[in-house]
Amino acid sequence: MTESVDVVLIGGGIMSATLGTLLHELQPDWKIVAFERLSDVAQESSNPWNNAGTGHAALCELNYMPQGGSGPLDPAKAISINEQFQQSRQFWSSLVDRGVLDEPSTFINSTPHMTFVRGEKDVAYLKDRYEILKEQPLFSGIEYSEDSRVINQWAPLLMQKRRKGEPFAATRVPAGTDVDFGALTEQLFAHLDAGGVEVRTNHEVKKLKKQRDGSWDVTFRRSLGHTPGKVNAKFVFVGAGGWALKLLQRSGIPEIKGYGVFPIGGQFLKTTNPTVVAQHKAKVYSQASVGAPPMSVPHLDTRVVDGEASLLFGPFATFSPKFLKNGSMLDIVTQVRPHNLWPMLRVAFANPDLITYLLGELTKTHRKKVESLRVFMPTAEDEDWTLIEAGQRAQVMKKDPEKGGVLQFGTEVVSASDGSIAGLLGASPGASTAVPIMLNLLKKCFPEQYAGWEPSLRELIPSFGEQLNENEQAADASLAATAATLGISK
Repeated sequence: MTESVDVVLIGGGIMSATLGTLLHELQPDWKIVAFERLSDVAQESSNPWNNAGTGHAALCELNYMPQGGSGPLDPAKAISINEQFQQSRQFWSSLVDRGVLDEPSTFINSTPHMTFVRGEKDVAYLKDRYEILKEQPLFSGIEYSEDSRVINQWAPLLMQKRRKGEPFAATRVPAGTDVDFGALTEQLFAHLDAGGVEVRTNHEVKKLKKQRDGSWDVTFRRSLGHTPGKVNAKFVFVGAGGWALKLLQRSGIPEIKGYGVFPIGGQFLKTTNPTVVAQHKAKVYSQASVGAPPMSVPHLDTRVVDGEASLLFGPFATFSPKFLKNGSMLDIVTQVRPHNLWPMLRVAFANPDLITYLLGELTKTHRKKVESLRVFMPTAEDEDWTLIEAGQRAQVMKKDPEKGGVLQFGTEVVSASDGSIAGLLGASPGASTAVPIMLNLLKKCFPEQYAGWEPSLRELIPSFGEQLNENEQAADASLAATAATLGISK
């Protein structure tokens, strides 16, 4: 007899953990089962060494407020990303108060967010960006300087042996954070498991089949060749990273037609040299190379994992046909369908700069990568830095009525018209904005229950339904409250 459940979560990352926690808080009587194909949760993109751990709030990431044409810079996207991160902060803060999450320093730490640019054009752009953002309540703490002495106080490694006469500038926001999404994911799943949610590791979902009543038969296989099993679920969430596309294609929902993904891997240079690490406490972002995707913006980061600090620099793009680090070499081929072939070909034709960028990255030696680091840190020594492999990112390709196909950065929820199944495609800033992404999913997939859930959602997320940036007093109060609970800078 097939087991019946209310919700199936596929994938053991931050997205499934966030959605599972929200549903468990809102509907504790529902039976929820989570499947993870690996031996533990948080082993792919949510693993702390598979991402940079930036609490993405658009404080330092220039791609959320890019240089445009002749008109003024538009802060709308930067404000939107920051608003979303504040919802995540509020949710985590509420879970700390409820004892769901451990001591905050186990998953979040204050780390100033900086932007550092060189050259007259980028200096002028960064100053314009600063002048606009400093007027926004959510960015009220932003600082700007072209003074080497000031920047040296903020981040000494940027200025040591810096060439004289070179135009440069930096912005700094003390309220930035470094987030260990692996620890956060593990703690959320541990709470779910203790609360009666079944977290089944070493279980790979192989098939999704819709039933006449609108529910889904989810066929899975245990590791080590055990016989397949099956559960029937009223709702299915596919939070399986790059494999979400494959599973949504197997589901047969028409909404996935036209979608494909382009896998991009990454590497970071890492140092644990205590003398070097002690001189840098910030996440410092700069401009992306021509043709580089936003996730490849170079940055020199403080990283705190299991209480130990290190520095990362990168990312450097790599290529693998796998959609996950533990994926299949055939992934990039087996995704092809008649409905997505043309959009993917159009993306390839329309993005020669990306191909050139990837080829350049693939040919970089270790020495060349350290030379890239020296643009940020002129005193970097080859022997202090080692390469580590980061996670695979699956960039979304999809149909476009005008261009035929476009490469989309960011994340996108794809759901069936009846809301019975949904999946998440894409990458950064996904983890940092997991809470608002899942709130939008709840509204779309559970319209009958959503209105009744709103009072509970306001308890978990005080700014729920509001725009903090439109109310300076509310923004200041929210930043202060979550900072106090999470033990981070306001």
